[in-house]
Amino acid sequence: MFESSHPFTLFEDFRVPYRHSRLAPTLDAYGRLRAAEAEGPFLLWPLADRPEFAGARVGAFAVDAIPLHGRVVSDELSEDCRRFLGGTWRRGGPVVDASGVTVGSTWMRDDGSILLPFDPNAVIRCARSEGYQTLGGHSLSSRAKTLSRRLYYRVRPTLPRPVQIRIRQAFTRIQARSRFPRWPVEPSLHDLYDRLFRLVAGIAGEPVPRIAAWPNDHSWALVLTHDVETELGYRSLGPMREIEEAAGCRSSWNFVPRRYAVEDSVVEELKKAGFEVGVHGLHHDGLDLDSLSLLRKRLPEMQQWATRWGAVGFRAPALHRTHEWMPLLGFDYDSSYPDTDPYEPKAGGCLSWLPFFNGSQVELPVTVPQDHTVFVILRQADERLWVEKARYLRERGGMVLVLTHPDYMLDESRLSAYSRFLDEFARDATGWRALPREVSAWWRRRAASSVERVDGNWRIVGPAADEGSVELVGEARSLQEAA
Repeated sequence: MFESSHPFTLFEDFRVPYRHSRLAPTLDAYGRLRAAEAEGPFLLWPLADRPEFAGARVGAFAVDAIPLHGRVVSDELSEDCRRFLGGTWRRGGPVVDASGVTVGSTWMRDDGSILLPFDPNAVIRCARSEGYQTLGGHSLSSRAKTLSRRLYYRVRPTLPRPVQIRIRQAFTRIQARSRFPRWPVEPSLHDLYDRLFRLVAGIAGEPVPRIAAWPNDHSWALVLTHDVETELGYRSLGPMREIEEAAGCRSSWNFVPRRYAVEDSVVEELKKAGFEVGVHGLHHDGLDLDSLSLLRKRLPEMQQWATRWGAVGFRAPALHRTHEWMPLLGFDYDSSYPDTDPYEPKAGGCLSWLPFFNGSQVELPVTVPQDHTVFVILRQADERLWVEKARYLRERGGMVLVLTHPDYMLDESRLSAYSRFLDEFARDATGWRALPREVSAWWRRRAASSVERVDGNWRIVGPAADEGSVELVGEARSLQEAA
């Protein structure tokens, strides 16, 4: 349906049909996309890594009140492009900085072409990798947070548990001040997706086909996971498991092999009952991903345990993560990113409530506030925060990925809250109840499939053909409405 001069992340992720083409006349510093086999309008964007844009502003901005982070090209820098392409251009929506000052603009030509002042591929990559944390002069703050986190984990073993909790609770006053990403919902990345789909639908003059996020006509997904941090948690699997089985659900249990003894019989019994087992680091000391050298030292043993347990998934203790290192783990999927979470030792988030690829590894973001955050850090009394976030994600077609700990879900009030949560969502037929490994496998089948038009109808070709469905998005509207 489309052809593009460069890879287009939005289309790759949502499996929109397009092909690569030179698309003359050549504009080496810009990407160009248009409807295939048509001399119609283009979508153009500055390539973020081009030296021509070294003078562009870098930092936090907003377009149509949607926060974005990256490099924004000023109207002066994009003037040569508009002059080269010719025609009559008019300024569209502004991109503004934190003070509301316009730093660049979307431009629209009389034939319907649109020139963006930012590279959407780079903005998406910046969000998912948490690159926004080091943009615009924040690298010093980021280094200070890293050093503080390392110091905390080095002294934590010497602190009584109540002292640890009081420190975390006191720190919430600072963490809650974070303006980005917002909590418990940060919709900016998905709002940007929606805006881009409106733009490309306007370019095409018709809605855009893509492979729906979830198989078998499900509109959202429910994924239950547990991190088992201590011997106490390991000996307390039963109550949460019973609640899930009563609700017709199964979950993943992530174990720490060198912190407590994990019996093979327990692993096999869980798997036989339809549950999944994953690896939760090696020692749960906050150091597995503290340095690349230590990760490489510990990784062979973690992979040995994965082989022994038949585990394909990994979650880092305390959700410690470094974007460039995660594919080195060698697991089928990782689930160490929240979509947004200011309260963890490593605050931030990937801003996505859908799976995505980091290299060859599937990332499954944690999208619901953790039980420890809800009940211990914020001292909430019930499941309200879980329910509100899950309802929002269901409405927007996301993945409700829940992370709880049998270590903290010990008293009857918390178990009752979990039971009530499952009562509301687990039996919703519109949702796909899936194990993490099933979601990862589906995401790979979906990524290996494409959409083709046959006799005027769109169909899926590839391994997702029998399960997937094509949805049309980005209703074609006037240029002004689309931009």
